[in-house]
Amino acid sequence: MEATQGSDRQAERRESTRRKILDAAVRVFAEKGYHEAAVDDIVRASSTSKGAVYFHFPNKQGVFLALVEYLSGQVIDRMELAIDAEKGGINRVDSALRTALQFFGSHRSLARILVVEVLGLGNSFHPRLLSLRVRFTELIKKHLDRAVADGSIPIQDTELAARVWLGALNELAVRWLYAESEESLEAQLPALSALLLRSIGYEQSALSDQLSAISCQPSAIGVRRKVCSGEEDAESGAGGVHDRSTYVGDGSNAAERDRLSRKADS
Repeated sequence: MEATQGSDRQAERRESTRRKILDAAVRVFAEKGYHEAAVDDIVRASSTSKGAVYFHFPNKQGVFLALVEYLSGQVIDRMELAIDAEKGGINRVDSALRTALQFFGSHRSLARILVVEVLGLGNSFHPRLLSLRVRFTELIKKHLDRAVADGSIPIQDTELAARVWLGALNELAVRWLYAESEESLEAQLPALSALLLRSIGYEQSALSDQLSAISCQPSAIGVRRKVCSGEEDAESGAGGVHDRSTYVGDGSNAAERDRLSRKADS
């Protein structure tokens, strides 16, 4: 009995040390990038020893691979929890999309590792990267299939659609990271959701609601926001009130808004 308890405590200590190393690796890789980071940096940041690092991981790449697996598992677990709280295929994929944006938006350093630094490992990492992308794609595809089954969207190649959705999310996150914008990544959700739902032929009446939401949300990263009825232009300083269809400084205009609305209502 005592031997078993001692073994359990030892296992807990080892796992605690491993987690401590991974937590430090997040900071090191996010700050320095994969190629500039060294095992010694991780040792110092984790307040452990080089022997402890090499006990748990074969080399720097081993630390990084374990970290990516751990972080991607966290994202998928959160997406699954959010999905379980929803009903209907469309609501579930929309919830998954929102959860991913919230996670990346709240954890910029983690997002940089999963979206940017992960590309720096070269050809040897490509099979692992493909495996991670397949996991995310299958999660989206599963609920698009449910949306097809319940009649929310027409029959289509849901695997291809899921890849497109993942690509759009990745591109949005990459731009947000490189721009180093303070604007919320989640603020892009209404516009992104409307575009992706339209791409799979989602019911047009529901799309109208998405379009209405867009006009009251912040615009794309790095440009001025759109303003809604009763709101003041945040940058004019004139206290002017604008019509709901007004777009401010983002390359769009009321005519484009009306065109999309007519399309959604047709």
